Amino acid sequence: MKTYDYLIVGAGLYGAVFAHEAKKKGKTCLVIDKRSHIAGNIYTEDVDGIQVHKYGAHIFHTSDKKIWDYVNQFAEFNNYINSPVAVYKDELYNLPFNMNTFSKMWGIRTPAEAKAKIQEQIAELNIAEPQNLEEQALSLVGQDVYEKLIKGYTEKQWGRDCKELPSFIIKRLPLRFVYDNNYFNDRYQGIPMGGYTQLVANMLEGVEVQLDTDYFEFIKTHEGIAPKTIFTGMVDEFYDYKLGILEYRSLRFEEEKLDEENYQGNSVVNYTEREVPYTRIIEHKHFEFGKQPTTVITKEYPSEWKQGDEPYYPINNERNNTLFEQYKEMADKEGSVIFGGRLGGYKYYDMDKVIAAALEMTEAVLN
Repeated sequence: MKTYDYLIVGAGLYGAVFAHEAKKKGKTCLVIDKRSHIAGNIYTEDVDGIQVHKYGAHIFHTSDKKIWDYVNQFAEFNNYINSPVAVYKDELYNLPFNMNTFSKMWGIRTPAEAKAKIQEQIAELNIAEPQNLEEQALSLVGQDVYEKLIKGYTEKQWGRDCKELPSFIIKRLPLRFVYDNNYFNDRYQGIPMGGYTQLVANMLEGVEVQLDTDYFEFIKTHEGIAPKTIFTGMVDEFYDYKLGILEYRSLRFEEEKLDEENYQGNSVVNYTEREVPYTRIIEHKHFEFGKQPTTVITKEYPSEWKQGDEPYYPINNERNNTLFEQYKEMADKEGSVIFGGRLGGYKYYDMDKVIAAALEMTEAVLN
């Protein structure tokens, strides 16, 4: 049996960054992934010249120049700015909540008018200590913004009434009193031209990759394949759920090819009413300013997660966080296995933070 310095479980961003850095240091790696493709949840697929984000919209953004320079080695990024819009019944609003949103909602023009309106609504509610997500949101933005743009969307995302959700889910809701629809505050932002799959393929150049390979089956017959394993799967699954199951929310995607040039005029349109079953529609061509005669849209439906489903968002409530800490104690004692990434660390990571964490790990173990 051929052996390697590292077995890397997962060909997503974390695994690909680690593999790239290890190869530079002269280490041999085998990357395995249970899916039939590389790039994990940022996987994009070419459909009629349109890069389709198969697992939901991914916009790269960071304020860390070091990380921005790092990713630009592997792809050229365009100047895409994320400016989603929200549909509530027959009304359309700009996101994030900014002066365009408030002007449309209340027919006002100045930041002073918007602030006064929001403060007036907050004062009327008289919420001293928010007991749940609904009260927390109302105490931050008032009735109108909450009812039209937060309530239904959040309830769909979490599959629960806002009164049943803990207040800590919404620590803050950024209100911007400028006419600016740029969703992110980060200095650097864009989409890799040619798609994320190509970016990850460039990271993995010269590294051995084996797809359609489940780690738990694979390791039964390849036990001594590498002295060290980088594991980016679910930490509770690694330990056969012996302390209990960590919970997630999942997503379901409905993709459709349409024989028209421009379906919705924006890459991301959120649907904030609870009665509309999907949370958003993505029109992929707008990520790269496409001019193709056809278009591809994806409707995104949140769903309850059960074992076997794809885990997307960790439910970081008290119960799960306590359970994860117990698994982490076990993981920290592992001499030969390093856990990383969104599932290994049981936290929602933006892409730049995944890369930063992977680079930090490589510096710790490869030097």
